[in-house]
Amino acid sequence: MSNYISYAQSGVSIDAGDEMVRGIGALVSSTFGPRVIESRNNFAGLFRLDYDERLFKKNYRNAVLVACTDGVGSKVQLAGRVKKFDTVGIDLVAMNVNDMLVGGAEPLFFLDYLAVHKLEPRIIAELVKGVAVGCRLADCALIGGETAEMPDTYRRGDFDMAGFAVGVVERKRIIDGTNIRVGDVILGLGASGLHSNGYTLVRNICFKMLGLKMTDAPDELGGAVLGDVLLEPTRIYVRAIVKLLAQYKVKRSVHGMAHITGGGMGGNITRVLPKGYNAVIKKSSWHVPKVFTFLQDAGPVEEAEMYRVFNMGIGFVLIVAEDFGGSIAKKLTKYGEKVYRIGRITNGTGKVVLKS
Repeated sequence: MSNYISYAQSGVSIDAGDEMVRGIGALVSSTFGPRVIESRNNFAGLFRLDYDERLFKKNYRNAVLVACTDGVGSKVQLAGRVKKFDTVGIDLVAMNVNDMLVGGAEPLFFLDYLAVHKLEPRIIAELVKGVAVGCRLADCALIGGETAEMPDTYRRGDFDMAGFAVGVVERKRIIDGTNIRVGDVILGLGASGLHSNGYTLVRNICFKMLGLKMTDAPDELGGAVLGDVLLEPTRIYVRAIVKLLAQYKVKRSVHGMAHITGGGMGGNITRVLPKGYNAVIKKSSWHVPKVFTFLQDAGPVEEAEMYRVFNMGIGFVLIVAEDFGGSIAKKLTKYGEKVYRIGRITNGTGKVVLKS
């Protein structure tokens, strides 16, 4: 009998890792465009900033690279509860590329990091499948990633994920809020649901306080299954926003944008407001999805706290020149977004004012 001990006996399987890599190859390559340089021998992904083909050449003059990193938070725990792993990867991409959009950047490529208790190739393939779907929706390439098997760090069934995105914007086209003026119109783009914020509060209400199961279908949700509602992926706004910005290469009609994540409207719109201006938001100007009223009533949760924690049905905000408000709203609607005219910019002190 051998006295030697192996890596596998200690809890980490190199063979499972090799199997996992073979299993996700097609998913990864499905996100590739002509700017990806494929090579099996590199230890890092390769991506051309521009095309060689004249028809597609971007002709950047003063390109600025934009980088983001984010995770999905405790939403991954709900995915683990019901063994549904093919949607949180979309969330992972969305949380990064939507942040990048705020500055006017176009996503180029994405990398992921997955950490697990035990490497199960089938589950990893499902997670990467979601990431690949998200990358295709964001028109960016998944050019690399890492999966870490750490049985001493994560409990059985636990996992976590992080994402990293890189994009590009012409320096003179960076959108940073400095052009915001009194009278600007605030447009809100509808959210797909909770997106990826506030899930610690969600879990406390749904499971600890109400004792619900992911398979339950509360009447307050209109008969929808709780697990489906809570795992609805974060909406990716890339195609609509990139297409919109391409329509205004000369005129600076979009003065500011915000991704409504943790901190809600108040915490995110203020980040792009110049001193001396307020964003006045009319709460009755859009439909608040049932999941938010359900959580608010069940908690109960104070309304101010709801607007501080959740997106309340508005996932992305644009602050646009008054003269262009109507035309931009029509364009975004044409591009598939639910668009609401939710407020205006006024003189103030850099605050978001929520009105009934």
